[in-house]
Amino acid sequence: MGDPAAADDAMTGRIGQVVMLLHAGDREEARNRLTALWAELGEQGDPLHRCTVAHYLADTQDDPEDELSWDLRALRAADTVAAERAGDDRRAGQVRGFYPALHLNLAAAYARVGEDRLARSHLGLARRACSDLSEDAYGDGVRAAVGRLELRLTGSGQLP
Repeated sequence: MGDPAAADDAMTGRIGQVVMLLHAGDREEARNRLTALWAELGEQGDPLHRCTVAHYLADTQDDPEDELSWDLRALRAADTVAAERAGDDRRAGQVRGFYPALHLNLAAAYARVGEDRLARSHLGLARRACSDLSEDAYGDGVRAAVGRLELRLTGSGQLP
C-alpha cells in the first residue's frame, strides 16, 4: 500500500492545479476536471478534499441552484472534517479557516436564488467566522468580500 500522506499531498496538488486553471479563467475545463476529482474521491473520500473540490466546483457553475448545491456539499464536508478531526489541531485549524468563505459563498448563492433570510443568516455566520482568519492577504480579502456582500444585502454594511 502507498503512503497515505503522499497520497494526500498528491491529491492536494492535483486540486491546486485545477484551481489555478479556474483562476486563469478556464471555468469549463476546471469544472470538467473538478467533476472528475469529485467522482474519484467519492462520498467516502477525504472530507477536506471533498470540501475543497465542492467549494471550487460551486464557482464553476452557470446555474445558481447548482452553485448552491455544491456550496452546501462543501459545508457538509467541512462539518465532517471538523467532527472527525476535533483532536487534530492542524486539520481542524485548516477547516476553521474555510468557514468564513464557505458561509460567504452560501450567502451569495442564497441571495442569487432569492432566499434573502438564508443569505443574511449565512452572511452573519461568515462575519462571525472571520475571527478565525489570519491577518494576511487571504483574510483581508475574505473580510472585504463579507463587507461588500453586507452592503449589497443590507445597504448599510452591517447586518441587522
